[in-house]
Amino acid sequence: MSDSAARDRDVAETESAFAHPEVAPDRSAAYGDHPDQVVDFYAPRDGRTGAPLVVLLHGGAWRAPYDRAHVSPLADFLARRGFAVASVEYRRGADDIPQQRDGAETTRASGADPVAGRWPETFDDVAAAMDAMPVLAARELPGADVRRIVVTGHSAGGHLALWAAARHVLPEGSPWRLPAPPPLRGVVALAPIADFTVAAELGVCGGAVGQLLGGEASFEGRVAQADPGVLLPTGIATAIVQGVEDIVVPQAVSEAYVDAAARSGEMVGLTLLGGVGHFPLIDPAADACAVVAEEITQFAW
Repeated sequence: MSDSAARDRDVAETESAFAHPEVAPDRSAAYGDHPDQVVDFYAPRDGRTGAPLVVLLHGGAWRAPYDRAHVSPLADFLARRGFAVASVEYRRGADDIPQQRDGAETTRASGADPVAGRWPETFDDVAAAMDAMPVLAARELPGADVRRIVVTGHSAGGHLALWAAARHVLPEGSPWRLPAPPPLRGVVALAPIADFTVAAELGVCGGAVGQLLGGEASFEGRVAQADPGVLLPTGIATAIVQGVEDIVVPQAVSEAYVDAAARSGEMVGLTLLGGVGHFPLIDPAADACAVVAEEITQFAW
């Protein structure tokens, strides 16, 4: 596919994914004092009890203009598939910069991308949300089975999903380290920014990885606490779903993580979808979204 055709595909897929109206949650609950420390809960639409809980972490290159609203149609899609869903918000970068929205594209008023992520707040929030999740979900969705939790996330959220499952292998002294593996059924990462070395080399999302880690001066000191590609093996069942035509987070990033996992003695599933780019994975109107639900089902039920 030519570069021009790939860009045209990406634009069309992005517009489709962002065309769905926001779906309001059934309940919301705070896991901290900051306005972004909140979880939206979606009950299974068929009213079943004992439904597995899917924790959903949204993408958007860890940048403030993209919040959990854009994955609310995916949350509703999964709820209609019989899952209980918890969609997590977390602090992202540069939310004090004036923004303007034009269709699916959100930028600074000057046209440059906002800074990606906050260190350490982005990681503080994901860790706190995951630690609070069993209690919050049991209270807000009493029909959910919090013994069966699957974490999923898209793009930057896919990174955070992989990271959340790897906190027990963080370096000693890390404030986010867990003494034992988190009680998860599995992780399904969707076009994740899964290997920071390869993502940085490719300039994924306008250099978002370097920004998340605080720039070149901080990169080496922080990457060991943030890069899923070095936090292996986790011992937790993991699968990646990746579009072959993805020009936002290319296939090479997922493949690097899968290869790193294999070198550590761990097998990570990799489902490659031909003719699919970045955003169909979270677009309920796309066939790729049904594949995502099937992958989650394999771990959850």
